[in-house]
Amino acid sequence: MIQYKLDPIFNSICSKIKNKRKFNHLIFIVMKSNGLIYTLLLLLSAVISCGSGQKAYNTGEEADSSVVARNGHLQVIGTQLSNEKGEPLVLRGASLGWHNLWPRFYNEGAVKWLKEDWKCTVVRAAMGLEIEDNYRENPEFALQCITPVIEAAIDNGIYVIIDFHAHKKYTKEAKAFFAEMAGKYGEYSNVIYEIWNEPDYFEWEEVKAYSEEVIEVIRAIDPDNIILVGSPHWDQDLHLVAADPIQNVSNIMYTMHFYAATHESWLRERTDAAIAAGIPIFVSECGGSEANGDGRLGVEEWNTYVDWMESRKISWVAWSVSDKNETCSMLLPRASAEGKWTEDLLKPWGKLTRNSLRSHNESPSGAYTP
Repeated sequence: MIQYKLDPIFNSICSKIKNKRKFNHLIFIVMKSNGLIYTLLLLLSAVISCGSGQKAYNTGEEADSSVVARNGHLQVIGTQLSNEKGEPLVLRGASLGWHNLWPRFYNEGAVKWLKEDWKCTVVRAAMGLEIEDNYRENPEFALQCITPVIEAAIDNGIYVIIDFHAHKKYTKEAKAFFAEMAGKYGEYSNVIYEIWNEPDYFEWEEVKAYSEEVIEVIRAIDPDNIILVGSPHWDQDLHLVAADPIQNVSNIMYTMHFYAATHESWLRERTDAAIAAGIPIFVSECGGSEANGDGRLGVEEWNTYVDWMESRKISWVAWSVSDKNETCSMLLPRASAEGKWTEDLLKPWGKLTRNSLRSHNESPSGAYTP
């Protein structure tokens, strides 16, 4: 009864609180341990803070302007990613590097900077299943890394891809992981599940069977958030998907990955053929380098790919927010972990990615135009 009577007051205050989810949790803890009086004091403090202009809070107008507030729950209509009103939507953003290699960038500050300065409408948390200190070896550390990214995306009103970043097959781990993620975040419209980053040397039948198992686990908990499905040979065998797609599941899309200095027009043509056959496509990872992540930066080829994706209304996420000494890493080692990256801290690929994102995600008035 106490909680019910407090709801109107709580909702009014929470509309002005930037981090509603954490504030809600705090209210719950206070009520459970200290009762009505302490709860009312906390609410009163929040009201005073909201009116004082402190930076910790957003106005209702700012909250309403976020990409998630304006587009809401995502759905797939035909082959097109669409918002909850059924309007076509293109998401554009950046992927963090492997959590177990670049954990320092897995924080709220980096996500906020990617939203505000790079104008990302989606970020990708690449939870590594391979290389040292991966999720299989150290699940607690993996969750400590990806949780701030997921929750910062929710708090900042952008979409987030929870990426099971593997080349090999880990069915048992995937089912347990996505059951946990769906249970924890399935209620949020922000969340997109990527259930197998890049299957390498597998047949489509095996990738399909794995995907169906993981999708079933997610859908038992979360009936409608978008699920991204990979395909053999680093998400490029879309012709095999088109010949035998997953059936009787809504709101799934298939990922295509490219690196512009290596992958020429044949991959675009194969993708176009898959779309024509009814396959929804989401480019969840892409870069301007060669396929190994290094080598030359193909600026002209990158721009060709971006023009192609924009003409097809395909969402895309660039790889990666990291400081490795290779072409596809976006930052220099001296870059801060928490954003505020000035031009001199961006590597050539970082500058190109930022420019591409800002030119397509921001109108002259400063509003998002996805």
